[in-house]
Amino acid sequence: MSKVGYARVSTTEQSLDLQIQQLEDSGCIKIFSDTASGSNTKRAGFIALMDYIRSGDILVITRIDRIARSVLDLQQLVQQLKEREIILEALEQPISTSSASGKAFLDMLAVFAEFELNIRKERQLEGIAAAKIAGKYRGRKPLSNEVKTKVSKLYAEHYSITAIASKLKISRNSVYKLLNRIK
Repeated sequence: MSKVGYARVSTTEQSLDLQIQQLEDSGCIKIFSDTASGSNTKRAGFIALMDYIRSGDILVITRIDRIARSVLDLQQLVQQLKEREIILEALEQPISTSSASGKAFLDMLAVFAEFELNIRKERQLEGIAAAKIAGKYRGRKPLSNEVKTKVSKLYAEHYSITAIASKLKISRNSVYKLLNRIK
């Protein structure tokens, strides 16, 4: 039975150092990490963790919001771990899926974490709406006619959408939108 850790931060401005130190202090023999949004399901470190961890291991995290962003995600993960006979423990919350009370507490915390995320989104949308009314929020500047012309030209030369976006330093979504307007 080994302790395996997982750490995650959402942005490159945040540091994994504190989480990694806590996981090392708790006795983790191996630690996987990601710098990505919790809603991103294709996190390389998480995928590597799930490939590495074995039956009888203990998966250690600092907080539950580091591994799952919604109650559904967390419940699915806990079920996968249970089927593989892996225990989930959180250091900053009295959680361990090795007991019924730990599992119940885990579920309650997940509900509150998802509630907090939804409240934060609502506040953000309210702030954007207020800024729009005050004339302080106008969105991003529209793409120049020069960029629009270059998109058409590169597409006509059979460049891929990804190549066009990379070459012009715009998003793939912007390329698709421009091409749809042209057609």
